[in-house]
Amino acid sequence: MRSISSRQRSRILELEEAARPLDPDAGERDRLMAEVHAYAQRFLDGLPERPAYRHDKSAVREIRKLGFGRGPQPLAGLIDRIDESVAGVGLVPSHGGHLGYIPGGGIYASSLGDYLAAVTNEYAGVRFTGPGAVEIEDLILDWMASFAGFPAGADGNLASGGSIASLISVVTAREAAGLRARDYERAVVYSSAHTHHCLHKAIRVAGLAEAVRREVSRDRDLRLCPDSLAELVAEDRARGLMPWLVLGSAGTADTGQVDPLDRIADVCEREGLWFHVDAAYGGFFALVEDCRRVLAGMERADSLVLDPHKGMFLPYGTGAVLIRDGEALQDAHAYYASYLQDTVESEWGGRSPAAVSPELTKHFRGLRVWLPLLLYGEAPFRACLEEKLELARYFHGEIGALGFEVGPEPQLSVVTYRWVPESGNANAFNQALVEETHRDGRIFLSSTTIDGTFWLRMAALAFRTHLDTIDLALHVLVEAVERLEAHPERWRSAAPAQALAGGGGG
Repeated sequence: MRSISSRQRSRILELEEAARPLDPDAGERDRLMAEVHAYAQRFLDGLPERPAYRHDKSAVREIRKLGFGRGPQPLAGLIDRIDESVAGVGLVPSHGGHLGYIPGGGIYASSLGDYLAAVTNEYAGVRFTGPGAVEIEDLILDWMASFAGFPAGADGNLASGGSIASLISVVTAREAAGLRARDYERAVVYSSAHTHHCLHKAIRVAGLAEAVRREVSRDRDLRLCPDSLAELVAEDRARGLMPWLVLGSAGTADTGQVDPLDRIADVCEREGLWFHVDAAYGGFFALVEDCRRVLAGMERADSLVLDPHKGMFLPYGTGAVLIRDGEALQDAHAYYASYLQDTVESEWGGRSPAAVSPELTKHFRGLRVWLPLLLYGEAPFRACLEEKLELARYFHGEIGALGFEVGPEPQLSVVTYRWVPESGNANAFNQALVEETHRDGRIFLSSTTIDGTFWLRMAALAFRTHLDTIDLALHVLVEAVERLEAHPERWRSAAPAQALAGGGGG
């Protein structure tokens, strides 16, 4: 072996010393952790006093003034910038007043799981190198398959969210059907107007942009109609097309409604179609006895997506996919590389997550699910979900009693409603109404458009949302309506959003 020169040795040691800040000693770690922990405590304790939404976003510009990578900066100042320019602008997702879109979570125990996963930097992509991390992920998937009613041969993956989980589902469905490029123009996808857009995006990303799309009509409760689906499938077969994929929803983002999954599954089984159920929002409500009837048929899906960062109140970046036929999932995603030949072993057996997903590099996200479940058990999660159901029913009754027009009785925890003024364009009024609540900021509400009509939405799923939050939301809405009715120039002179032009008048 050639001996190292004194010059080379000196340079290596010099570089080692320069890199040493990346590996702080125990004392420095304690100092850094103390500052971070103190801020986390201030943030969490102060959440009730913070607005749920801050309309003024000018503080974001201050981030760039710090520069990037120019030299060491004190942690206290960086934390202050995070507080003012990140946590202090726009929506505060961890706030109990987050009643818009489908709220995410962020329970504290999960943050500890993330910390441990990051400190250990455990790799969860290949079983050979991270058997414990993969085992934890497998246990989580088995638990989800159990309450979802999936059979023992099912398999799945913990993904970064519903979008990647949906892509995994679509690719698996494509390969299971044996579709090739020459078939795409004849392959037919069936969905309703309320199917989540990430599924349409997944179809495009999977190379199926040319597939035929059929929008299935909805019933009066805005759910996909199985009879209409059956008719469309028969018509398409008669045209020589290839009916292939049906997209059902266990809780739509627009209205929170659950499609009649059992009846849709009957059609899919009879016609040999792949049945995908988007349960990203609603799937975890299966833990609540009262919801099992509503979600009946979910267990018959060929692929199912759930988002623990929704119904389990975990931090963002936690999705899951379950595939009824585990072999189909592996056939669609498994690849081999010679530099990974050492990872093939028989002692522990089982597949690696990298073999059932687009991911090879895989963060140990399973720890953020596993730790709180073992720390608290299922009961608090089940109670929190049931609380949100009751809050939605309460809001639906109260907002209607206040004179608002309401949408369907909530099956889960989303309520649609709008105010119809005595004169003028109702769409313009309700667009101004949601903007008025955003300027207020104490709670955050969102909106949607259904058949040209502008509706407001209340989505109760944040784990810090309680009865006093809903009462505050009702109060904010009443005050906002009174202000707009007292100042009609604030909405009558403004045209409704372009997408709503000409529709939804009251």
